[in-house]
Amino acid sequence: MEIIYSKNAPDPIGPYSQAVLVNGLLYISGQIAINPKTQELMTGSIESETTQVMENIGSILKEASTDFSRVIKSSIFIKNMNDFTRINQIYGKYFNKNSPARETIEVSKLPKNCNIEISCVASVH
Repeated sequence: MEIIYSKNAPDPIGPYSQAVLVNGLLYISGQIAINPKTQELMTGSIESETTQVMENIGSILKEASTDFSRVIKSSIFIKNMNDFTRINQIYGKYFNKNSPARETIEVSKLPKNCNIEISCVASVH
C-alpha cells in the first residue's frame, strides 16, 4: 500500500489520505471544491464547484502517474439532483468517449456544506 499525496490538491480535512495505491489500483478519497492554494471552499455555481473537484482529482491522478482515461469507477454525491445535468456537462469534459462506471447519489449534507463530492478508482498500469 502506498499513500499518494499531491500538493496541487487540497489537504485532507480529516484522518484520511488523498489517495491510496494498492495492487495497481488508485483509490481517490472524496474530493470537494477546496482550492488547494488557499485551502478554502470554492462557492458559487455548481459548475465552478464541479470544475474544482475534477481539477483536484486530476492533480491526484497526475501525482500517481495516471490520468482520467484510466478512471474505472466514480461515485458522485450531490445535495440537489436538479443539478445533475449541469454537473454532467462539466464532468463529461474530463473523459473521452470511454467514461467510467458511476453512480450519482443525492444526499442531505456534505462536508463543509458543499454541493458536490466525487471519489473514484483508477488504474495506474
